[in-house]
Amino acid sequence: MLRMSKLADYGTVIMTAMARDPDAVHSASSIATATGVARPTVSKVLKVLTRGGVVESLRGTNGGYLLPRPPGRITLAEVIAAVDGPIGMTECSTTPGLCIQEAACAVRANWQKINRLIYEALQQVTLADMAGPALRAVDISAIRARSIPSRRAGAMPASRSTDGGHA
Repeated sequence: MLRMSKLADYGTVIMTAMARDPDAVHSASSIATATGVARPTVSKVLKVLTRGGVVESLRGTNGGYLLPRPPGRITLAEVIAAVDGPIGMTECSTTPGLCIQEAACAVRANWQKINRLIYEALQQVTLADMAGPALRAVDISAIRARSIPSRRAGAMPASRSTDGGHA
């Protein structure tokens, strides 16, 4: 399974909460309350995000954390990279020379293409998008009710068997 780290996931949750009130200075406690993430975890992630440059830290009695840019100018790719490092599906997608099979690898170019596509997709989603209203559920009953004209009613495709494809 391909997935980002739990800390990167928390990073997106924390920064999305901050993006809902982008001009405020946020405390770790207020973010923990807003997100339901434990305060020690919020503090840890905020430190990592600050080191990664996607969050600013203010010291003092009125200190806390704030976004360095408007939410529409901070992408998920930046947030994930700040926590996990360069986004890469495979080691050779981000750092050449780590794999001994790299020079003769028949699939390396395809993994690099997949990596670029995922990175570009993450670059297109901003914190403003994440902080916006959730996507509505789609009513798929109309799609299911539609028949596909090229198939005869009741006929199963030739590639399927009635036992689920098991011999």
